[in-house]
Amino acid sequence: MKRREFILLIGGGLAWPAIARAQDGAKLHRIFWVSTASEPDPFLDGFREGMRALGYVEGKTVTFETHYAPGNPQALRKIVSELQQRDIDLVVSSGPATRVMTAVTDIPVLFALSGDPVALGVVKSLAHPGTNFTGSTFLSLELAGKRVELLKDIYPKLRKLAVFSNTDHPGEPLEWRATLESCRNLGIEAAYVPFCGAREIENGLTAAGKVDADALLVFPDAVTLVHRAKIAELAIAHRLPSMFGWSEYCDAGGLLSYGANQRTTYFRLATYADRILRGENPSDLPVMRPEKFELAVNLKTARLLGIDLDVSSILFRASKVIS
Repeated sequence: MKRREFILLIGGGLAWPAIARAQDGAKLHRIFWVSTASEPDPFLDGFREGMRALGYVEGKTVTFETHYAPGNPQALRKIVSELQQRDIDLVVSSGPATRVMTAVTDIPVLFALSGDPVALGVVKSLAHPGTNFTGSTFLSLELAGKRVELLKDIYPKLRKLAVFSNTDHPGEPLEWRATLESCRNLGIEAAYVPFCGAREIENGLTAAGKVDADALLVFPDAVTLVHRAKIAELAIAHRLPSMFGWSEYCDAGGLLSYGANQRTTYFRLATYADRILRGENPSDLPVMRPEKFELAVNLKTARLLGIDLDVSSILFRASKVIS
């Protein structure tokens, strides 16, 4: 493409580059990837795979500029301030990095967020974002109740459930409320164990270990994901059946998880990247939510806890079994 052509897109009044497919060549699209995870990054791999499936070729039609700040979103602020001087077509923010991206107003931003993007303030609603942000959220309040039910299925003696939750997570009050309602319906006492961000997780783990509970439920978010092995070890040490939100927790020793497949979510996110690069306005693209959920079971952890999963139907329902 010999020049960048801008069109004014109706419905938000924002101007985004309209990327036309030139007959004599293709534009090299520049995607700015920011994350608080570390490399190697399976989520970036999933997104890249999705872009390849749509016909993009790295180095020819798309290039990625990646920036990582493991566990420290604030470290990305300087990079964000420099975005104005770069020739960037699209920003993709993974997890908590989205908080820092709120300062970006004139470049389309795609996110994949475990919490509520409305509560975070990056979109006006899930159906009609109305800003330069859109993407995907893993938050599904229906899952909160389902996770409690699954724990009850494999451990009928469950009477008191410790709920480990990062209060510095957009949408956390809604998730706690849905979990509490499910516990009440099942005759389970919910023991709330909150902590606020990465700085407080050690104190939170200490508090969780002191709760006289029958099982442990951990809300999925970036902080608990980073510390998933330590949380799984605590649950095993206290002989607590544990439930998490993503299969990565089970890979680290958690007993059960139920939720969306994160890599698949990033693969699907590539479809929005393609639409935006072709000229669509992110303000008009509804925030995506997971369509399929997977149940993961760690048989090794079940044996350590002395739980016989053969007496329940959970193994037949499992999408992933870790032995």
